[in-house]
Amino acid sequence: MTRSRVFTKTARALHVILESHRPVDLVILLLGTNDLKSRFGLSAHDITLGLQRLVTEIRGSDSGPNSLAPDVLLAAPIIAQEVGVLKESFAGAGPKSAALPTLLKNVATRHGTGLVDLNDVAKVDPVDGVHLCVGAHAAIGAAMAKAVADQMN
Repeated sequence: MTRSRVFTKTARALHVILESHRPVDLVILLLGTNDLKSRFGLSAHDITLGLQRLVTEIRGSDSGPNSLAPDVLLAAPIIAQEVGVLKESFAGAGPKSAALPTLLKNVATRHGTGLVDLNDVAKVDPVDGVHLCVGAHAAIGAAMAKAVADQMN
């Protein structure tokens, strides 16, 4: 399946979700770590362009309060490490994920969205370099709660 077809399916699903949950005050976009897998062949730039397209779709919708567009909060994912049993599946994920916070900051600035960099509060578990430990989940939850509260005020 081409990247364009994947985006079209994602955008279609996004519109259904926005419409079925309207009014939507805030949409949080957080990249899934699986997007960094080597088998997808996506660069950090490609991933950022995909997220930017989703921001554009959300900003163009009328599913927010008073039929305006919902607000958007981007979350920069935690930098992956290429270690352990997942090392091969995530080959190249370290540098790609390390580039994402800066690239997403640029998107947030250009589109007037919020941004929370989860690297400020958590790291991946060094055992497999991708998943999170219990403490990281708690820290991310607290950081996201603060980012949402800040964005909504």
